[in-house]
Amino acid sequence: MRVAVVILNWNGQHLLRQFLPGVLRFSPNAEVVVADNASTDDSVNMLKEEFPTVRIIRIPTNKGYTGGYNEALREIDAEYCVLLNSDIEVTENWLDPVIALMDSDENIGAVQPKIRAFKQRSHFEYAGAAGGYLDRLGFPFCRGRIFEVLEEDLGQYDDTREVFWASGACMFVRTEVFRACDGFDESFFAHMEEIDLCWRMKNQGWKVMYEPKSVVFHIGGGTLDKSNWKKTYFNFRNNLELMYKNIEDKYLFRSLFVRMLLDGVAAFKFLFSNGFSHFWAILRAHLHFYRLLPQIRQKRRALKKKVHNRNSTGVYMGSVVIDYFIRSKRSFKALPIDPQR
Repeated sequence: MRVAVVILNWNGQHLLRQFLPGVLRFSPNAEVVVADNASTDDSVNMLKEEFPTVRIIRIPTNKGYTGGYNEALREIDAEYCVLLNSDIEVTENWLDPVIALMDSDENIGAVQPKIRAFKQRSHFEYAGAAGGYLDRLGFPFCRGRIFEVLEEDLGQYDDTREVFWASGACMFVRTEVFRACDGFDESFFAHMEEIDLCWRMKNQGWKVMYEPKSVVFHIGGGTLDKSNWKKTYFNFRNNLELMYKNIEDKYLFRSLFVRMLLDGVAAFKFLFSNGFSHFWAILRAHLHFYRLLPQIRQKRRALKKKVHNRNSTGVYMGSVVIDYFIRSKRSFKALPIDPQR
């Protein structure tokens, strides 16, 4: 098989029952694999009984999104792997347009489809929407989603284009590129690991693309709901690390300084809105970053040796925070971004 669809599962028996039939139906020319992250429910037995054609890779301990996929992809021999969340509904012909795009350009390392919301199907979904961007301070946003504002899909983002990052909810990767970039950084465990991987790809000259002719629907929040303080912790912690590891020298200290100030504002905003757990989560994220800074600095030095033909398409040199909260720009098209970037 040239294509493997790899679903990472942890106690998601009900989601597999709901969405796996569609994956099998609409992926006739792909190997469908479920990598089980040491589930304690009856997922594995259910798969064996109800979906005998699905290949099962059993991971002995829960290694999170990062470690789970790293281990699974070591056992898969396919030109392309699709990292697919278990809470995604795929549609007819979802694979072919993306594979055709990747076949057309050997410099493409990763691609994401159009991701719409499962529960509000006319709108884009938070985790990826129509392709990911990053501002100069490391804040991620998407075409079709800025912070909590989700746009209705009216065809405004129906152009195939290069972006900065592809959503880990449904991410097509060229397997050799994934391995050459050492896969996901397992210290992330979950959240923003796909942005880190895409940044490393782009620092080595690879392209990350968005292909709207492929459409999937995502429930979202299946592992950690946004109200959970752990999600805040992982997002702030991992964002600091991915910035420090990957940003160019000339932007590093200025961007980190401003970012620290904005994180402080966010923390106190949570505190004064009865969100002490989220205030503490941001503080913990920063303490973690400072404590592990020597190790993160070593990663940065190692990665700098691999940088060549740096590709910055998809980086917004403004501040999406200022644009959103001060200038009231609530959509991607309202931002002063070069349409080719």
